[in-house]
Amino acid sequence: MRNFQDAVEAGDHQAIEALLADDVRFTSPVAFKPYDGKAITAAILRAVMRVFEDFHYVREIRSPDGRDHALVFEASIAGTLINGCDFLHVNDDGLTDDFAVMVRPLSGANALAEAMGAQFDRIVAEATAG
Repeated sequence: MRNFQDAVEAGDHQAIEALLADDVRFTSPVAFKPYDGKAITAAILRAVMRVFEDFHYVREIRSPDGRDHALVFEASIAGTLINGCDFLHVNDDGLTDDFAVMVRPLSGANALAEAMGAQFDRIVAEATAG
C-alpha cells in the first residue's frame, strides 16, 4: 500500500492507475451509485487530485492479511478542511479492486461535491477517451 500512498501524494496518475484492477469498484462519498471499472475510477482520482489542496495521508490501518486498508487523510478545498478515509481492498494480484471514500465534516463533503460536480464532464470525457 506504500506504493499507492506515494503515488497519490506525488500526483503520479500513471502509477495510481497501474495499481487499479480492471474491475475496480469506486464508491464516492458524494454520489449514490458506485462507479465500476478502471477507466472511470482513474478519471475520478485525477479529478480529485485537481480539486484537493494540501492532500496527505496521516495514518494507515490494515487487516492482518494485508488485503484491506484504511488510509486516513487530510486535505482542503478552497480553504475548507477535509478529513477522510480511503478504504481499499486488494485482489490476489495486489491490485485495488474496491475503493471507497468517506469524508467529514459536512461542509467538506459539500465542498467536495461542488468541486467534483464541476469536473464531471471532464471525468466522463477522460474515462471514455481512447
